[in-house]
Amino acid sequence: MEKIIDGKAIAARLREAIAADVAQLKAFGTTPGLAVVLVGDDPASRVYVSMKEKACEQAGIYSDEHKLPAQTSEAQLLALIDELNRDPRIDGILVQLPLPAQIDEGKVLEAISPQKDVDGFHPYNVGRLVTGNPLFQPCTPYGVMKMLEATGVDLKGKEVVVVGRSNIVGKPVALMCLAEHATVTICHSRTRDLAAKVAAADVVIAAVGRPEMIKGAWIKEGAVVIDVGVNRVGDKKLVGDVEFEAAKARASAITPVPGGVGPMTITMLLYNTVESAKRRAAAKA
Repeated sequence: MEKIIDGKAIAARLREAIAADVAQLKAFGTTPGLAVVLVGDDPASRVYVSMKEKACEQAGIYSDEHKLPAQTSEAQLLALIDELNRDPRIDGILVQLPLPAQIDEGKVLEAISPQKDVDGFHPYNVGRLVTGNPLFQPCTPYGVMKMLEATGVDLKGKEVVVVGRSNIVGKPVALMCLAEHATVTICHSRTRDLAAKVAAADVVIAAVGRPEMIKGAWIKEGAVVIDVGVNRVGDKKLVGDVEFEAAKARASAITPVPGGVGPMTITMLLYNTVESAKRRAAAKA
């Protein structure tokens, strides 16, 4: 097993397969389409959106961009989503978060058709994930699972500790690991004796959003470490939620930051969009 889990390489392989699927769909008359909606001009969101557009272009996916001013009303955004729900060229709708204060995030996510919810955040899709029958799985946790699979990690019977309980990563990745027959413990910033919990884990998935909160000394010898955190320290340096160098000395495999989980998120967004297009093509057939 390669010690450093190279997210860029795994993502590149998946993107090749996605591009081949897109070419095949196009040959039979279906072009996968992704609508990306950005409200306001948050600099980080702008960067993400341009990365998503570029990734779509490279894979041959039709990208429909909607850049709306920061003062856009909730009603205007909901009207646009309704339009995209009914647009037959669109297989996936992604609304870039966070949204400005005047817009209710929950209402917006619920307005997206569950059949086009390629982010996997609609309560319908969350419910299907909980019941073990997913339609769309959220991109970052899905990327984590693909990385474990590509690294040859069999989760059956393993002790998995997830640090972080967000709806975006912590909770869904715990459900996905359960579906692979792991024994899962969810920890967070208020967990008592976090060090002992982490030390018992065969696989640690860190998604708490605090720089190097998980110490290398806590990692069990031979454990697999997936670090979802991306934290900026000082002006330039990016670090994960795990103390990388010290953890690397003990882990059998570990993801770096950057270059670990990051490249997988957009890749799985493309993957979900293409899966949605395949369903549309099958319904037409």
